[in-house]
Amino acid sequence: DNLRFFNGGLMKIDQANNIIHTDAGELAYDQLVLAMGTETNYFGMQNVQKYSLPMKTIDDALNLRNHLLLNMETLIRTKDDAEREKRKSIVIAGGGPTGVEVAGMIAEMSKNILSKDYPELNSPKAPIYLIDAGPALLGPMSKKSQKEAYTVLEKLGVKIMLNTAVKDFVDGNVILSNGENILSNTLIWASGVIATEAPGLPASSITRGRRILVDETNKVLGTENIYAIGDQCFMTADKAFPNGHPQLAQVAIQQGVLLAKNFERILNQKAPTPFKYTNKGSMAIIAKYRAVVDLPVRGFFSGFFAWIIWLFIHIIPIAGYRNKAKIFYNWFWSFITNDPTLRLIIRPSKKDKILQQEVIKKPEVNKEPVAV
Repeated sequence: DNLRFFNGGLMKIDQANNIIHTDAGELAYDQLVLAMGTETNYFGMQNVQKYSLPMKTIDDALNLRNHLLLNMETLIRTKDDAEREKRKSIVIAGGGPTGVEVAGMIAEMSKNILSKDYPELNSPKAPIYLIDAGPALLGPMSKKSQKEAYTVLEKLGVKIMLNTAVKDFVDGNVILSNGENILSNTLIWASGVIATEAPGLPASSITRGRRILVDETNKVLGTENIYAIGDQCFMTADKAFPNGHPQLAQVAIQQGVLLAKNFERILNQKAPTPFKYTNKGSMAIIAKYRAVVDLPVRGFFSGFFAWIIWLFIHIIPIAGYRNKAKIFYNWFWSFITNDPTLRLIIRPSKKDKILQQEVIKKPEVNKEPVAV
C-alpha cells in the first residue's frame, strides 16, 4: 500500500530543493536511493557503439535474438561467398560470465537448431569467436572455473582468443589488437560496463568507472539524504574490500536489505548499521548441463549439479509461483528437446517508431514528498 511506481528516466538531481527531474516530469523526495546499476561501456569506440549488439538489458536480448534469426534468413538467400561468410560468423567480445554464457548458447543453437531450421545450408554450424583482453575466461573466478569454461566452449567449437582486444568494427570487419581482422556483421559486445550517470551529484563523489562514492551506510559522500547501492556505488569503508565491492547481484541485494532496515532505524532515532558484504560464492553457466560454482568454504565444483543450482538460484527471485512454474516448464522442455519453442522475430512497428520520436508534454511537479 505504501509503494508507488513512477515511470521516468532520471535527468538531474536538484539537491537544494529535494527534487529529481525526469523525462516524464518532476518528483519531490525525502530520501533518494540511486540503484540504477550500470550500462554498456564501449571505451570510446564509436563504431563499436553504433554497430555492435550489447547484451545488458531485456531489450538487448530480444534485439540479439531478432538479429541472429534475421541474419540466418538473409544468409540462406545470399549467393556471394564473402557475404555468406560475413553473415555466418559471430564474434563475442568479453570473456566474463555474460560472454561465456552467450557463446555457449549460440554454439548449442548452431549445433541443434540451424541444421533443422535451415536445411539449405551445406555447413550450418556457425564460426563463433570469443575474444577477451585478459589472460583467461571468467577472470574474477577460480582457475578451475576458468579452465572448465575454456574446455567446454572449445569442445562446442568456439574459437577462443585471449590477450586480444577489439579495436574497431568497420564495414563488417572486426579489427583486433593483434592485427587480425574477422569478417563478420555480428559483433556481440559484453566487454565492460560503466555506472549509469546521475547528474546533479557533487563532482567529488564520482570516482573511476563513474561509480558514486558512498560511506559505510551507502550515503553518497557530500550529501545529506541521497544514497546509492549496487553496481552504481563505490564503498571503501568495508575493511574486507578496501578497493570496493565486486559488481555482483549479491552485493546489491545485501545493500538494499540493509538500507531498508537502516531507514527504519533512522526513523526510530537509532544509528544506522554499517554495511559488511558476505561473499556467498560465484557461479556461471557455460552450456547445457555445464556450469561452474566457486564457494568460499567448499571451493569449486562443476557439471550437472552446478548447472541445476544455477537454474534454481535464478528461478527463486522471480515474482509469483505461476511465473516460476512457467519458466521452469519452458526451460525443462527446451533442455530435453534441444528445441527452444520461442523463435519469433519481433520488430517495432512504424507507429512505435513515430510515437518514440514525439515529445511528451511534462506534467506538473508532484508536490507530495515521497521516498524514491
